[in-house]
Amino acid sequence: MKAWVIDKISDLAIEKKPLKLIETEIPVPEDDEILIKVYACGVCHTEIDEIEGRLKPSFFPLIPGHQITGEIVERGKKAKKFNIGDRVGAGWIYFSCGKCEYCRKKLENLCPYFLGTGKDVHGGYAEYFKIKENFAFPIPKNFDFVEAAPLFCAGAIGYRSLMLTKIKDKSSIGLIGFGASAHIVLKTIKHTYPESSVFVFARDENQRKFALNLGAIWAGDIDDEPPSKLDAAIDTTPVWSPPFKTLKHLKPGARLVINAIRKEETDKATLLAIDYQRDFWLEREIKSVANVTRKDIKDFLKIAEEIPIKPEVEIYSFEEANNAILDIKNRKIKGAKVLKIGE
Repeated sequence: MKAWVIDKISDLAIEKKPLKLIETEIPVPEDDEILIKVYACGVCHTEIDEIEGRLKPSFFPLIPGHQITGEIVERGKKAKKFNIGDRVGAGWIYFSCGKCEYCRKKLENLCPYFLGTGKDVHGGYAEYFKIKENFAFPIPKNFDFVEAAPLFCAGAIGYRSLMLTKIKDKSSIGLIGFGASAHIVLKTIKHTYPESSVFVFARDENQRKFALNLGAIWAGDIDDEPPSKLDAAIDTTPVWSPPFKTLKHLKPGARLVINAIRKEETDKATLLAIDYQRDFWLEREIKSVANVTRKDIKDFLKIAEEIPIKPEVEIYSFEEANNAILDIKNRKIKGAKVLKIGE
């Protein structure tokens, strides 16, 4: 099969083609695994973190990609959950042990044996992909493969972030950055908390216009001041300074949720400018998001089917994988980017 791989840590400011196209063997499913013919795979900023070394792959060469949709073409002897031909998808969570203290508390995202798809094992930038059947999910019937792909990471991790804010309806919530995950979060808020107000902070004017078109009541630059204070905020930016610049906009008792597996830089000037009384006092708090659980994916897919949430998608051919990566690096983002791999 054909597959794109990361074969080294590289600087995307210099490296124009960080992924290499190779021919490799089709994986063989073990007893409890299924083999998926991949039709689409979402492109995530996590891939850039892997390429640039902030999130180091467990081995090289590695097939990245963790927003995978396709059709089952083979299954192991003990795999009975799905049938050949079923449409399924997989996300960032490839494995958790099910036995540790975190798994027993339904926090398998914190499992010390957690394996990330496309980071610790081969992912979906390939024509075929295998995974344990209990870590795969049926694709909602009203989504095609391309539409469904972003649901498995941008959607699921955005949903976990939203749940961690603990907001109620009639709340004011800020979205810091407006890419693949945030635009799905906004759609989820409009359905789940219809009387809430969404404020968007984004550097790019086109992203601000996009947010307003999707129902945000205000959209400004990172340094702008919103018309009212926030009950919660979700940061999806890849850099340090934006979330800390918005702390001063939180109400007492509000929570900032940082939805990023890594940050690209440490803006020391911004961090040193944090003022305890202005930014933290009165029980304001910061919560990070780490990975996702299978329940996050399952619950979000149900919501996405009910609404339905149709992600705004920019499609790239399988051959254009490097272009998709570089467009995210260069902040050319509107909605989610998806590689269309099969027909």
